[in-house]
Amino acid sequence: MDLGIIGQAAGLFAVTNIDDILILALFFAQGADRPGSVRRIVLGQYLGFAAILAVAVAAAFGATFLPASAIPYLGLLPLALGLKAAWQAWKAHRGGDEDAGEEQAKEGGPSPLEVAAVTFANGGDNIGVYVPVFATAGVTGMTVYAAVFLVLVVVWCFAGRFFATRPVVAKALARWGHVLLPLVLVTIGLLILIEGGAFGL
Repeated sequence: MDLGIIGQAAGLFAVTNIDDILILALFFAQGADRPGSVRRIVLGQYLGFAAILAVAVAAAFGATFLPASAIPYLGLLPLALGLKAAWQAWKAHRGGDEDAGEEQAKEGGPSPLEVAAVTFANGGDNIGVYVPVFATAGVTGMTVYAAVFLVLVVVWCFAGRFFATRPVVAKALARWGHVLLPLVLVTIGLLILIEGGAFGL
């Protein structure tokens, strides 16, 4: 196996997904001390990234499952989830949503689908980077890229959990995570929409 391709794949993944570590840290902080939260977050991250890979591979083979003009509108996913998280945090702060808080605790923090939606939307612009690389790499090279990416997803999850469990970071996230998560999601959503020119922005 060509170590050069493995190195290129690792570098490409790191450059295009560095911001995911912050998002994962926020998710892990949100699910701290909740049963099953780690499994749900890792599953969601894999689901979201597998969807990104599927679209990129299909596009590299000439399929058009996701037109380029549709990618900016993926920003609506993190925007909606961020607004939902902000609304829940506001209601919990006002003390009028104790049942919702208990329900979220039972569920173990963010659901796999929420994590997957944010991962896919945040990585939507990655598709434009991956497609030409996959198209020129051929089937063998594409397989290596996909395998390296999928291995590095778990490394990213470990990194996100590592940062979320450092005493200083964990204390800050425990205190401000309910504010930071909606803020980060809304910001990501708006950036995707604005940079992509969605709605004529």
